[in-house]
This record gives sequence, structure tokens and C-alpha cells, in this order.
Amino acid sequence: MTASTQQPDESQDINLDDFETKHRSGLWLNRLVFSLSIFLALAHIYINTIATLPELWVSAFHFAGFGILCALLIPANPKWRESKIALFCDGVIVLALIAMVLYIIFFEDALYARGVTFNTADWIVSSVTVLLSLELIRRTSGWFIPFLIVIALTYVVLWGSWLGGMFNFPGLSVETLLYRSFFSTDGMFGSISRISWSFVFMFILFGAFLVKSGAGDFIIDLSRSLASKMIGGPGFVAVLGSGLMGSVSGSSVANTVSTGVITIPLMRRAGFPARFAAGVEAAASTGGQLMPPVMGAGAFIMASYTQVSYVTIISVAAIPALLYFLSVGFFVRVEAKRSRVIATESDDAVNVSQVLKQGWHHIVPLGVLVTLLIQGFTPTYAAGISIIAVICASFLSKKHRMGPAEILDAMAQGAKNMSTTAVLLVGIGLVVNVISTTGVGNTFSLLITNWAGGSLFFTIILVAIASLILGMGLPVTASYIVLGTLSAPALFNLIAESQLLDMMSAGNLPEAASAIFMLVDPSAMAALAQGMPMEQAEALLAQVPNDFKSMLMDQALGAQSVAMILVTAHMIIFWLSQDSNVTPPVCLTAFAAAAIAKTPPMRTGMTAWKLAKGLYIVPLLMAYTPLIGGDTETLIRLSFFAIFGMYALVGAMEGYLEDKVSIVPRALLLIAALMMLWPNLDLWIECLGLAAFLLIFIMGKNSYKKTL
Repeated sequence: MTASTQQPDESQDINLDDFETKHRSGLWLNRLVFSLSIFLALAHIYINTIATLPELWVSAFHFAGFGILCALLIPANPKWRESKIALFCDGVIVLALIAMVLYIIFFEDALYARGVTFNTADWIVSSVTVLLSLELIRRTSGWFIPFLIVIALTYVVLWGSWLGGMFNFPGLSVETLLYRSFFSTDGMFGSISRISWSFVFMFILFGAFLVKSGAGDFIIDLSRSLASKMIGGPGFVAVLGSGLMGSVSGSSVANTVSTGVITIPLMRRAGFPARFAAGVEAAASTGGQLMPPVMGAGAFIMASYTQVSYVTIISVAAIPALLYFLSVGFFVRVEAKRSRVIATESDDAVNVSQVLKQGWHHIVPLGVLVTLLIQGFTPTYAAGISIIAVICASFLSKKHRMGPAEILDAMAQGAKNMSTTAVLLVGIGLVVNVISTTGVGNTFSLLITNWAGGSLFFTIILVAIASLILGMGLPVTASYIVLGTLSAPALFNLIAESQLLDMMSAGNLPEAASAIFMLVDPSAMAALAQGMPMEQAEALLAQVPNDFKSMLMDQALGAQSVAMILVTAHMIIFWLSQDSNVTPPVCLTAFAAAAIAKTPPMRTGMTAWKLAKGLYIVPLLMAYTPLIGGDTETLIRLSFFAIFGMYALVGAMEGYLEDKVSIVPRALLLIAALMMLWPNLDLWIECLGLAAFLLIFIMGKNSYKKTL
């Protein structure tokens, strides 16, 4: 039977104006934007494949090109879309951006010939470029980020010297600040910009080609064929489809809009409550950025920060991402049983073999991409070859063969999709420059550690709160960049020290590491060899000077483990930065899903926040267990018990598993969840928790059958 529910009004248009940029339109403007987009796509392909140009020139061109695109598409005020005066002013911005690129190319050497002393032109060009960056970001992302950039820049030259204590900064001259912001590779045109015009652009372009080739339809059809016959099948279609689509789209809001128009009505027709359907889509689409191989722009930035290869990043990210989607799937199954949603097969349902027969060629480009990455080719090269693979594979399809017109459309769409991301990442480089110049990142890390009292758990809570606050005004990628720069060192140190203390307590410290303690307390050598209480280990480690701690960690843990701990710290921050998508009061992904489902946005946000609990559970597992970088046996054990532990936790939260759960079994489910999720417990305790969960599950399954 299917529970009755209010059917969605298919006749109503979905109002997504709040989540789509108010673009200008007009025949001549559309043609100009189309031509410029194709030019930018071709130029970036050339730059990322065979060109050997100075990175400063390329970054300036990247910002100017996509800045021009934003200026033409997005007016300073949506009400001025048809204003000729506003268009004229934007034309001035276009000319200023072109002049900026030419100035860097032709006059950069003259600056160094003068001993890096600014003349009038240097002052004008650098100042105007920073102001243009603020304006373009305001148009695309709102006021918060420009305000943050202004606060950061003025801290360096003005009010930093007014502060006392840890955050006091003597200050730099305005000339030095502008030089570091504009001409230096530490500012706007630094490492973040390089990631933008290389990795991020090539993969966004790859995603645009995939969508143009019909891969989006294939993903939805494949998800429906795999999940439609399951209990709560339409909900699993949303989880699976949004996860697969999000792995290449790079935008949770775009993912919600593109897949939600199909999955949310599908869930509602099956009997899911409308608000729950919207919450599932929002939670699943948010998880799309956690799913390899693309992970939005996060994987590329993480690889740059940690100096760990992109392939390693996506390989260690796979299991945590699967755990997240399973956690959302458990909510779907529980709600399906509670709402009496049963397996339904729609009239247009197709089986897996039929879907694969018609669309197997869409898998070829992804296979090419993964193969090239594993073989050691750079991500940009792999993405470029994979784009060619998309075009070639499309000719195996009868519906979506990509001729010249389709190829040009894909290039234009990829460039348009990149425009807001490009100006944002370049602008965020100004904030990153301030953080590195002033050392405020290290200060912030020390502050977090002090507030948390050296506790890893409370440090993660503080990082989660900071990510939520930043996420109210910053997109996910920008939030991760800022928070990663500020707090990753603190997380890294605490995780590394936690593992080091475990080794000291167990007496497993290597001899090379033990030798360092000879300089601190020679009398402790015997205790180190045999093991010591945790309190004694903490007291001994506290005596090691900070200058020696990094050496101690390298000797004790090994370079590979230290690298994985650094990845773990950044992965935790990257995961926590996603919570702003689903956490009120500002949760655009949930709001977009609510617009499709016609449900109250804030209540939908609360539902999405509940369904996305994996965003908090999995990072804790990363911090306290070797979920990132562990050996195969350890990963299998961790994943196995984590899956059932999260299922038990969902049952305890919902008061429903296979059937309604009373107070006592509900408490037992919570205890069982903790027994399976709590780190470093004995195997017999985890097995006892699993047995308790299975007992309650079976009892609920039997009682549920009696009600049918």
C-alpha cells in the first residue's frame, strides 16, 4: 500500500529565482557572451596543455576573462538589466580589465627595474583591480565576501596595530600591501588562482561536456533502474542520482536543481512527505561534493595545501563519502517503512541491462579519467583527454552525438559555469595573502587550541561552529579555503599528538623517536620502552620544545602517516564546510529543494540538517580512527561497524527502525551505536553492539509484518 500524500502541483512553475543569477539577455549580448565563452574555453585548454606562459600573466588573464563575462552577464543591480547607462559602465569595467592584463604583461619588468617602487600607474592599476575584484564578487556572491576582504586588507595597514595581545600586527604600508596583492604570487594571482585556471576549470569543462553528451539523463535512469524496486526506492534514486551527478557537477545547488526536479516529485508520488523528500535531495546533493573523482574544487585545493597527490586525495575520500550516502539512505529506509512507502515500479521504468545497453558509453570518459590519474598523469592532462573521450564516446549514441555545434555549446556552458567560481577564488586569494603575511593563521590555531583546552573533540566542535558562521556568507569552497588556512595546523597537531601519545602509552615508540626524549628526560627512557600511563605520557610530551615536535612526529609516525594526518585535518574541515548547505538560517541547497517541493524553506532546512548527520559523524571517525590512510584490514573493520553503527543511530534518533521502537529498545539502539562507532574499542564490544542492533532490527521486522 502507498500512503496518501498531497501530490505536487505539476502545473506550477518551479520558482528558483533566488538561486539563479539575474542574467542580462539580448540577441547581440548573447552572441558576444557565447563567443567570449568559447574563446575563454579554448584559451584555457591551450594554457593547460601546451602553453608555457608566466603564471602571473595567466592568472591575470583568467581573472580578466571571467570578470568580463560576469560584468556582461550580471548587472550591478538586477533592476538595471535593461539600463543602457549600467551597460555602458560595465563596458568601462571590461576595458579596465583588458588594460590590467596588458599592463602586467608589458610593465611588470619596469616595476622591478625601479627597485619595486610604485609609480602613479602602478598605484592606479593595482588599486582599481582590487576594487574591481570586490565589485565582481559582490555581484556574484553578495556582500559578505567583499566585506571580509576589506576587513582583512585594512587589518594589515590600519587597525591591526590598534589591537593588543595575540592579534596585534605592526602593519605594512599600502604600497607593500598592493604589491603583495597584485604583483606578487601570494595574492590575487597566487596559488588559489592557479588552482582555479588549471584544475577547477578543466574539470568544470569536463562536467559540462558530460552533461551535454546526455550523461545526466543516463545517471538518473541508472539510479532509477537500480533503486526503484527497493523499499523507499524513489528516495534511494535521489541519494544515488544526486551522489553520482554531484561527483562531477561541483555545485550542490546546481545538483539539487538539476536532479531534484525529477527525484522530488518521484518521492512525493511514492508517498514520502514533501518536506522529507526535499530534505533528502538537499542532503544527497550536498554529499555530491564529497564524492570522488571531482569533489567540487575541494580535492584540488586540498592537494595544493597538503602537497599530497590528487589521486591519493580522491582514493582516501571514497570510503568516507560512501558512509555519508549510506547514512542518508538509512533515513530514507526508516521513513519509507514509517510512511508505508512500498517498492513501486512506474510505467516508464527500465531495467539495468537496458539502461547500460543504451548508455554504457557514458562510463568510458570516466574510465579514461580514472585510468590516466592512476597512471600518474596530471589532473589537467587527464581532464583534457577525458573531454576528447566524451566527444568520441558520444558517437556511440544515437541521441546525443556531439557535432561542432554541441561541442561549442559545451565549451560555452563550461565557461559560464566557471565565471562566478573564477572571480571568487581570485578574490579569496586576497584573504589568504593577509593570513599568510600577518601570521594570523597560526595565531588563530593557537587560540582554538587554547579555547578547546587541547581537546581534539572540542576543537572539532569549534571548527564546525566557525564553518557554519563562515558558510552563512561564503560558498563552500571559499569557506574551506579560509578555515583550512586558519585551523588546519591546530587540527593536525592535535591528531598527530593523539597518535603519538597512544604509541608512548603502549610502549611502541621507535628508537629514533625515543632518542629525542633523551634530551628532555633521560630517566623516562625505561618507561617509554615498557609503556606508561596516558597522564605520564602527556606530561612527558609537554616537555618537548615546539621546535623538536615536528621532528619527533616524523621519527615516531613516519612521513607517510604524517602526510595522511595532514590530509585528515583538511578533510575534516572540508566536510564541516559543507554543513552551511543544509543548516539554517542560510542553507541554499535546502532552500532550492524547498522551492521544488513547495515546502517551507526553514523547516525544510531543519529536515535536511537532520538527514545530513553524516557530515558530523564521519569527521569524528576520521579524527579518532585511521579511516583516512589506514591499511585494508583496518578500513574493512572500521567501515563494517560504522555502517551498522550509523544505522543504529538513525533508528535511535527517529524512534523507528523496521517498526516503531519504544523507549527501552531506543536507548539500547543508542548504546549499540556508540559501541560500534566509539573509537579504539575491543572487537568483542563492537560485536556485542552489532548483536543488539540486529536483535532489535529482527524484532521490528517481524512486528512490522504483522501490521500489513
